[in-house]
Amino acid sequence: MNLALKKSILKWALVTLVLILMIGCSRNSSPANGDQNQKTTTTSGQQNTTSDNSNPASSSSTSSVASKSIVYKNTQYGFSFNLPASWSGYSIITSQWEGIGGSNGSTVVETGPIISIRDPKWTEKNPRQDIPIMVFTLNQWNSLKQEVFHIGAAPLDPTELGRNNYYVFALPARYNYAYLPGFKDVEDILAGNPLQATQITGN
Repeated sequence: MNLALKKSILKWALVTLVLILMIGCSRNSSPANGDQNQKTTTTSGQQNTTSDNSNPASSSSTSSVASKSIVYKNTQYGFSFNLPASWSGYSIITSQWEGIGGSNGSTVVETGPIISIRDPKWTEKNPRQDIPIMVFTLNQWNSLKQEVFHIGAAPLDPTELGRNNYYVFALPARYNYAYLPGFKDVEDILAGNPLQATQITGN
């Protein structure tokens, strides 16, 4: 009887132990599955973010905008100027600025070119705002800044747009004082820093 009782107790003990182990394993496996799902979701979110940043539509849109711009290049003075596609057919008007100085303060002591880019919609009856670019030698620009001479009646100096190793390119003071049609378009163009100066060799 004692041997049978011992076998019975051992049998139930083994069954109980197996049940405990099974319950313990099932509980331990649940959090692991939860962690795996969470990692998968996080990875998916990162992939979506990367996809948004490298959106092919955005890239093609940028390329499209770039391809629609046109460029005026001036090899004589060494600069280029980016224009919107709507300015296709523009014309170039050349005039001259005069620097007033001298002992009496009314003598023309310096001169230089003004290269104006004209809106293709400009007409005699309906003139529109030009984009005037004054060209100074480096010495002329330094003299202007030292008040050796002045340009026009405005108490303001021209605004520098860029320079290379020979010239400074500037926007006349109060160039748009007449508020001609298209002056806001010109302001928008200038806000994009459209002038790029290039170095001149063998001038």
